[in-house]
Amino acid sequence: MINTIISVENIHNNIIEITDKKDINHLKNVFRINIGDEIRASDGEKIYISKVLFIDKNNIKMQIDKICCDAYSSKIRLDMGISLIKNDKMDMVIQKLTELGVDSIIPIITERVIINLKEKEEKKLEKWNLISRETLKQCQGIKKVNICNLQKLQDIDFDNYELIIVPYECENENTIKNLLSNISKIPENILVIIGPEGGFAPKEITFLVNKGAKIVTLGKRILRAETASIVVGGILLNEFM
Repeated sequence: MINTIISVENIHNNIIEITDKKDINHLKNVFRINIGDEIRASDGEKIYISKVLFIDKNNIKMQIDKICCDAYSSKIRLDMGISLIKNDKMDMVIQKLTELGVDSIIPIITERVIINLKEKEEKKLEKWNLISRETLKQCQGIKKVNICNLQKLQDIDFDNYELIIVPYECENENTIKNLLSNISKIPENILVIIGPEGGFAPKEITFLVNKGAKIVTLGKRILRAETASIVVGGILLNEFM
């Protein structure tokens, strides 16, 4: 079934009206929708199974036939703090974490980050939001992933989280499996911090430990930052799905 994303402002009584030119173009020229086609629309909270009533270059109208609750999102809130990595790799991380179903992605500047986004931050955020939005359509996700503004490690509000996990190549014993097996209560809010291509500086690990972070190993091999992001996100969402 064709998927699209809407907002509650698009819904009037039992009719969904799409007026965004990009969404109209995508439905008309990529999916080549016709009158009577069934569309699955989501507004971040619910799913609307709808039938196309009207199509032109400025407007698509659909009649809602059925409303479903969100059965596609995780029971936990998982935020991923990702130290900036090179362009195409960061794009891939945004895409894959959206597919997995994380709640927020926080781009972070750490000491060994080599990317400078000073004048490009707004354009990058716009691009990352677009990647995430298009991925959400493809994977049948419901909740929009919050792509946060660029932050320094010290600016993160660690008090918002019950569990903070930091993979670190110099940790040899504590695994995610061991960490999760010793948790008596399922945490509702989890934060994962992934280091840059050059790894965390020792003083950053000290800072994170002082903030209550649990330092873990991902095995004997050193994973790339983008690989570590996807592996940890997948493990946690599978554990608490």
